[in-house]
Amino acid sequence: MLDLFDKKQKKENSYEAKDIELLEGLEPVRQRPGMYIGGTDKKALHHLASEIIDNSMDEAVAGHATNISITLKKNNKLCITDNGRGIPVDNHPKRPNLSTLEVICTTLHSGGKFSSKAYNTSGGLHGVGLSVVNALSEELIVEVNRDNSLWRQEFSKGLPKTKIKKIKESKKKGTYIEFTPDKEIFGNNTFFDPKVLKQMAESKAYLFRGITINWELDSEIVKIMKK
Repeated sequence: MLDLFDKKQKKENSYEAKDIELLEGLEPVRQRPGMYIGGTDKKALHHLASEIIDNSMDEAVAGHATNISITLKKNNKLCITDNGRGIPVDNHPKRPNLSTLEVICTTLHSGGKFSSKAYNTSGGLHGVGLSVVNALSEELIVEVNRDNSLWRQEFSKGLPKTKIKKIKESKKKGTYIEFTPDKEIFGNNTFFDPKVLKQMAESKAYLFRGITINWELDSEIVKIMKK
């Protein structure tokens, strides 16, 4: 019988310090997406949509948003807007050289849902949702109406393409997110299903009174569906 603790056994597979990988930033999400969204199939793809919609719903449930818009555009691009408080854009106290928006988009387990100070209830992957969507998108753009200004930042595959920029003065409030899932992760033939997104919007709307969810298909997609 083999003695598992026999010191005389030959080391066929090493397990030493050099064998321990240290993945930085959002690398773990891109290497093992299944750990975060359950896979890379069609169901997992729609999980990305659910995460961003849930963030907007959390603003609505907390009493800060009344309208959410979901638009599917051509090239598998999904756009979600709410009129909530807007993601904070000032520099984060623990990352003084980065905007809070960039921290939330590029750092796992960052967000306002771990304590009850910002949200009493919340859905989705707490502190993970937006960063995971960012990691698995070939392009993600966030526009924030906050502090009397419109701010914008662009990302790709979990990394910032630009610094946060003040676009113009604005009296509006809210967050706009558009993203295109990465074909390297989901393949060339996995697309958002308009019917699934519509059902998702309807189910969210039924849950809470006083919240309007607008669902829209880009005219180009409508033309394609009619062919």
